[in-house]
Amino acid sequence: MTVQTGIQPISVTRRAKDRLVQALVYLAFALAVIPLVSVLWLVVKNGAGRFDMEFFTHSMRNIGARDAGGGAYHAIIGTLEQVLLASLIAVPIGLLTAVYLVEYGEGGRLSRIISFFVDVMTGVPSVVSGLFVLAFWILVLGMSFSGFAGALALSILMMPVVVRATEEMLRLVPRELREASYALGVPKWRTIVKVVLPTALPGIVTGVMLAVARVAGETAPLLLTVFVTDSINNDPFSGPQMGLPLYVFNQTVLPTDVAVDRAWTGALTLILIVMLLNLVARLITWWRSPARRR
Repeated sequence: MTVQTGIQPISVTRRAKDRLVQALVYLAFALAVIPLVSVLWLVVKNGAGRFDMEFFTHSMRNIGARDAGGGAYHAIIGTLEQVLLASLIAVPIGLLTAVYLVEYGEGGRLSRIISFFVDVMTGVPSVVSGLFVLAFWILVLGMSFSGFAGALALSILMMPVVVRATEEMLRLVPRELREASYALGVPKWRTIVKVVLPTALPGIVTGVMLAVARVAGETAPLLLTVFVTDSINNDPFSGPQMGLPLYVFNQTVLPTDVAVDRAWTGALTLILIVMLLNLVARLITWWRSPARRR
C-alpha cells in the first residue's frame, strides 16, 4: 500500500538551479584560495634557501649588503616584543569597550559616540597611527625611538578589530543564558565573567588573532617609531629596535641576491610566527572551552 505524504518531489529545474549555485560557490571559493596558495608557495619556495640556524641565531651586525650570512634574530626578538606589548595594551581595552557597548551601553549617547570612534579608527591608515605616535610620543613628549613606541602605534590598529570582533561574539550569546543566571541571583558582572565571556571565548580569540596577524606585518608605523638597527636590542623601552617587517623591507631594497634571499626567509618566518601564535591560541581556547569541562 502506497502512503501519501503530501510532499512533492523536487523538480528537475530546481535541482539544476541548486547544482548551478553550488558550482558557483565552489568556483568562488577556488578563486579566493588560488592567490593565497600561490603567495604561500612563492614565499616557501624562495624563503627555504636561508632557513638555517644562522638565520635564527645571528643579527646583521657587521654584515655588509653584499656579504653572505647574517640573520634576523634581532628582528624576530623585536617583532615578538612589539606585538606582545601592543596586545597587552589593546586587548584589555578592546574587551572592556566591547563589554560596555553590549552589556551596559544599551544604545545610549556614550555608546553611540564610542561606536562612531571605533568605526573611524577601523578605517585609519596604518601610517597615520605611526605619525600620531611620532608627533605625540616622540616629538611632543621627547621620548626616543623604541619598540614601545612601535607597540603604541600597533595597539591603535589592533583596538578597533578587537572591539568589533568581541562585540559581535557577545551579541551571539543567547539572552536566555544571561536571564537564567540572573534568575539564580548572580550579579551582572559575575554573569558576564562566568557565563557570557567563556561562551564567546572561541570567537573572541579568533578576533584577537586576526588583529595580531594584521599588526605583525605592518611596516609603515614601525618606520616612524621604531627606526632601523642591525644590532640586537632586547629592551623595547630604550633605543631603536628592529622588526621583521622592517627587516624584510630593508633587505628588499638592497641590490644583491643574498639580501633578497634574506628578505624571503624573513617573510616566511613572519608567516610561521603568526601561524604558531594562532595554533597556541586555538589550543588555549580548546583547553578553556566550557564544553570540554563538562
